[in-house]
Amino acid sequence: MATDHSRVINFGAGPSALPVSVLEEAAKGLLNFQGTGIGIAEISHRSKEFQAFLTNLESLIRTQLNVPSTHRILFTQGGGTGQFSAVVLNLLARYRLLHPERTVEDTVMDYVVTGSWSRRAAEEARRLGGGRVNVVVDARTHSDDGKSFDRIPPHEAFHFSPDPALVYYCENETVDGTEFSHDLASPSAFPYHLLHQDTLVPLVADYSSSFMCRPIPRLADHAVIYAGAQKNIGPAGLTILIVRQDCIVDVDAAALLGASPVPLTMAYKTLADSGSLYNTPSVLPIYIAGLVLQAMQKNGGLRHYEDMNRRKMQKVYAALEEGEKAGVLRRKVKEGSGSWMNVVFEVVGADAEKKFLEGAEQRGMKGLKGHRSVGGIRVSLYNAITEEEVDQVVDHMKQFVSQQTESL
Repeated sequence: MATDHSRVINFGAGPSALPVSVLEEAAKGLLNFQGTGIGIAEISHRSKEFQAFLTNLESLIRTQLNVPSTHRILFTQGGGTGQFSAVVLNLLARYRLLHPERTVEDTVMDYVVTGSWSRRAAEEARRLGGGRVNVVVDARTHSDDGKSFDRIPPHEAFHFSPDPALVYYCENETVDGTEFSHDLASPSAFPYHLLHQDTLVPLVADYSSSFMCRPIPRLADHAVIYAGAQKNIGPAGLTILIVRQDCIVDVDAAALLGASPVPLTMAYKTLADSGSLYNTPSVLPIYIAGLVLQAMQKNGGLRHYEDMNRRKMQKVYAALEEGEKAGVLRRKVKEGSGSWMNVVFEVVGADAEKKFLEGAEQRGMKGLKGHRSVGGIRVSLYNAITEEEVDQVVDHMKQFVSQQTESL
């Protein structure tokens, strides 16, 4: 197969770049999956070949992330946004089974709001009802302008409830470019030490835009971790869940006690009991994700990608710092709270952002425009973005800064 695909460098935030070698292999599978004579998009999800592939995908995730036996790995649809609803319904059902005597007014859901996605998750919890939403912290109140998500708030600002039905946070905010530090000694790390440890904490983490880019801190302490696949490991259409066994509950029994009914396809127990095959899953995204995970394992696993992603991130932030000193670029997130995967900044000056994007496109780089809700520039550095490609965007940043400085 020819290797010249006339491809640009895709710095888009998602759906995002995938390794060319994986796409080439997937193209073969579209015609003939594992010698079956049937394409992967045509084959039965109940065929022994596909079920074996799904089992292997689960094993690859469990091995590389070191997922303990206390947690199930499940596959579903609906993206991270679908889990805004599913998490609430499943964990409210769990809470009702644990505390049948408590009323809706007695039920609290804790939400850590550090960006656009966690804000939306909290809004969905309010919309569904079933309990009161306690905003543990709102990062906007700690920003310079009082309305931007530009940092992880200090630990003393977090106020968790004593016995919540769930505690939600978004590890990496794709839109705003903030992220909890993985250095647990950092003031920007998630404050696990502030959680009430009397019972199994129902801690929920949205890892959609950073899943499989590096190890997950204190994974075993989470009740639910979920991620849309369309950032680091596959195309849109697949959602991966890591669910602690005690959160896989009989939602129908909970409904008899007054909990909201849970649609069958959103119930974690349905997914677990059926091996994620209650209904037809996202077969093609699962296949591509499996190919990506196989390639990751072959390349050295998560530690390799953590080291590579650290270097990529450091290069971009260093170029951004140079641009700030020259007065041409302006970072939108305070130092120490910046994302590894989504580096966001502004270009200073009239029409300067347009010139920056046009110059990037002329050099074969696309997907750099920031989210429509916040504007600016966003450089997404997912696993498939190579260091050589990062060097190209860094070179563009430096050249742009030099040109702008000379024109002043």
